[in-house]
Amino acid sequence: MSQFFYVHPENPQVRMIKQAVEILKKGGVIIYPTDSGYALGCTMDNKHGLDKICQIRDLNKKHNFTLVCRDLSEIATYARVDNHAFRALKNNTPGAYTFIFKSTKDLPKRLMNPTKRTIGIRIPNNVIALALLAELGEPLMTTSLILPGNTSTEFDPEDIKDKLSNQVDLIMTGGYLGESPTTVIDFSDDDVVITRIGAGDITPFQ
Repeated sequence: MSQFFYVHPENPQVRMIKQAVEILKKGGVIIYPTDSGYALGCTMDNKHGLDKICQIRDLNKKHNFTLVCRDLSEIATYARVDNHAFRALKNNTPGAYTFIFKSTKDLPKRLMNPTKRTIGIRIPNNVIALALLAELGEPLMTTSLILPGNTSTEFDPEDIKDKLSNQVDLIMTGGYLGESPTTVIDFSDDDVVITRIGAGDITPFQ
């Protein structure tokens, strides 16, 4: 049975954030709020956690996984970001976007797309998520909580509890959230491509 934390959406309880990070560091998989619905997350070195997330979402290894970062300073370690892309990130983060980049050699191979050698990068505009990342001190491996057969992210924490309480270690609530997933912007090739229109405004990238 999952632990279930009722976290204040504007002033997250420090005790709960610390407990969530301890669960992550011990190999746990969590569900947490973002600015585009709820997401599944585990630490980057947690191979078992990644497998569990793939099982919950029915994903294969070709899925573009995402590193959720607390700020721009963490990104260059794992993604190749040129000056044009960096300016775009600076102007549009934090926000409901996932940016796709070619990965660096420091990114674990199991996290990158095996064909394109890419990784998603995201800085969410959500107080709970940012507090979690600050306490963790490193990016969180994540994917939107979109259950098999659905196209929208899960938004109701009580509904999530009913569906997944036996499959994850912790569910962090942040109230009812939007159902739209992130807007995905692909910077991995010469041309910038909008590959999914979601919660983030596409105007700056057209």
